[in-house]
Amino acid sequence: MKKEPAIARRDLIKATATIAAVVPAIAATSALAQQSQPSQQPFAEAAAQQTTLAEVPLQPDTKLTIERRGHVVLFGLNRPEVQNRVDPETFQALARAIYDYDHDPSLRAAILFGHGDCFSRGIDVEAYRAVAHSGSPLAGLTHIVNPLNYGVQRTKPLIAAVHDDTWNMAHELFLSADIRLAAANTNFGQDENAHGRFPGGGSTVRFVREAGWGNAMRYMLTGDHWTAEDAYRMGILQEIAETPQATLDRAVAIANRVAACAPLGIQTTLVSAHLAIDSGEGAAFSKLGAQYGALYRTRDFVEGLTAQAEGRPPIFHGN
Repeated sequence: MKKEPAIARRDLIKATATIAAVVPAIAATSALAQQSQPSQQPFAEAAAQQTTLAEVPLQPDTKLTIERRGHVVLFGLNRPEVQNRVDPETFQALARAIYDYDHDPSLRAAILFGHGDCFSRGIDVEAYRAVAHSGSPLAGLTHIVNPLNYGVQRTKPLIAAVHDDTWNMAHELFLSADIRLAAANTNFGQDENAHGRFPGGGSTVRFVREAGWGNAMRYMLTGDHWTAEDAYRMGILQEIAETPQATLDRAVAIANRVAACAPLGIQTTLVSAHLAIDSGEGAAFSKLGAQYGALYRTRDFVEGLTAQAEGRPPIFHGN
């Protein structure tokens, strides 16, 4: 007799979940018919170009390590003899790795960090000297995503976990990440103007947009460096950890939280947010109905409702 009410309540919850799934889907039908479901195109393209990202273990001559941990992958810059300065070969390896990550259905979050004493002092100027006169180091390459994340952008999230020297291109890689963590000893710099260059990897856009004109110009125009506390104050840094290892551990914990969420929802969130930044709020708002309706018809949406009704963590498969 005591079990019957509990069963009845569970049935009611499941019925409510079913109704909740049906009503918004019906409401979204007209918007979907008008907008031809543009939000599904990146997913269809990714499915058609599936890859498997291969691991690259840490070796003395390995410039970029790749370590898989379940649904998470860690990319490690590894040129400690030159403070992890990025040469064309490292930049190309990272571009290929990000492409393969983006098209590997088993991976859901990535972390970029640096081996050794610092994250990176940015571009290897001498190694880039020849490339500077001939164009981008990515020119003519296929199956790549620019590590600075402009042009063709990745569709999956990237977390930056930096420590000690994080200068110039390294800071721009940091800014291109979706979530940013830093050790307390981090020393940021964007000092190209002090060396006859300029911040050509995105800081003139992202640093200004996220830190504000005055904050960004204060450092880019003087070449002065700044601390993790300064970065947190300016809003370009989400968390500060005590040590480099604690920073990486925290990045892994956050990446696993991201990986536990519905992959298509995560990707749609990134698409919508980038659209708002790149094309304006009006363009982003105009797509919301189609994007929302498309997700309502996925198995992951049903799994989310079912898991909530059954009081268990959802298990998402990205479909």
